[in-house]
Amino acid sequence: MRGPVKPPNYLSEVERALNDNPQEWSIYNAHDPSIFKDGDTYYVFSTDTKTSSTNCKIGAGAQIRKSSNLIDWEWVGHALEGVPKDAFEWTQAKGLWAPEVVKWNGTYFLYYCASQFGTNQSFIGVATSSSINGPWHDRGEVLKTSKKNKPNGIDPNLITDKNGTPYMIYGSFFGGIYAVKLDKTTGKLAEPNDEGICIAKRENETKEGAVEGPYMIYHPEYDYYYLFVSYDSLFSNYNVRVGRSKEITGPFLDYNGKDLSDDQYRPSDEIGTKLLAGYQFQDGDGWMAPGHNSILEDEGQYYICHHARIPDKKDLFCMQIRQMLWTETGWPLISPQRYAGEEIKKIDKSEMIGKWDTVKFIREKDGMNHSFIIEIYEDSKLNMLDKTYQWEKTGDITVHLSETETGETIELKFLEAWDWKNEQKTIVFTGMDSTGTCLIGKKLI
Repeated sequence: MRGPVKPPNYLSEVERALNDNPQEWSIYNAHDPSIFKDGDTYYVFSTDTKTSSTNCKIGAGAQIRKSSNLIDWEWVGHALEGVPKDAFEWTQAKGLWAPEVVKWNGTYFLYYCASQFGTNQSFIGVATSSSINGPWHDRGEVLKTSKKNKPNGIDPNLITDKNGTPYMIYGSFFGGIYAVKLDKTTGKLAEPNDEGICIAKRENETKEGAVEGPYMIYHPEYDYYYLFVSYDSLFSNYNVRVGRSKEITGPFLDYNGKDLSDDQYRPSDEIGTKLLAGYQFQDGDGWMAPGHNSILEDEGQYYICHHARIPDKKDLFCMQIRQMLWTETGWPLISPQRYAGEEIKKIDKSEMIGKWDTVKFIREKDGMNHSFIIEIYEDSKLNMLDKTYQWEKTGDITVHLSETETGETIELKFLEAWDWKNEQKTIVFTGMDSTGTCLIGKKLI
């Protein structure tokens, strides 16, 4: 079994983000990343944007990066030469947002969107190619929206349901998230002018009350469709949430049975199982506003790909890859550390004993989540936030906690990881309690 390996330091992180040469950016300046595997190579397509701290002129057309190992990322260039004519005429956009690639019947389809911040005068288009490396041929409009429409035609995500029917999941801010059928041959709407079905929304159509960046997967083991969305402002308090459904058009319910499309519930920030938000460990290791994710399933292992910002340099953002695990009842969990080549393998009970720097992602907590210390004892006791739990190792990487007075239970998954802050191997956990609240932690040395 392979453990984590020391990754590159990316020119001490910040220098790389500020470099005026895109060839040096690696994971930096990659916003709204969508991951796709073709053969043995991983590709990420992302929004045409960069930190305002660099004067680099990179053009437009959807950024592309590639990797052979999910760790080292190489700049490829742009998929298209600027904003396609029809998209520009409808939106006057200067760049493309949130591109995504899917392969159907031997043809690659590149979906892109164009808009301007704060408006739903938006356009989703599609280009095709016989190769992931292009050239891409623009096929024009899939869907466009205006002030007359309730949806917002941005953030396209493609999925095929269990019956082989393709859908586009899309939307942001205005009216929520929609699912609409596509024609797999053309890549366009199966029914002209069809907006689809609303599957998630919030009552507040502002950046503080946003729901956007949808990404849906189907997990065959649990027989659920999982809808991942990002809540709140991408500049400060972005966070990733999830609901699941037996049907691709919903209803998508969170851990507590609340419907992601229920915009009458107050407060709406209690809807959606919160998987990842801004956090900071006590050694300063942490990230702000993680969100707009995609999901990669690779030979049975799942990874989440998202962007995040540096807490003390809010203008700087980068792409991150993290391992995903699953609870016994089929809810996703996210590693607290970026992927560094580790595989899931048995963790001995003795390695779990000690002090752990821990973060809880409380649903109603806004912004950064700061850590606290818990201690796991050899006598099967665990102290956390003035409560004493009994803990039992129930699997190779699984621990169950129980608290007698309240009946609270917690399921934790342990895995090897690379501590990027301290540049050493470590052990981490990710888990969920019986209220659907997620926890992450890393062992203190």
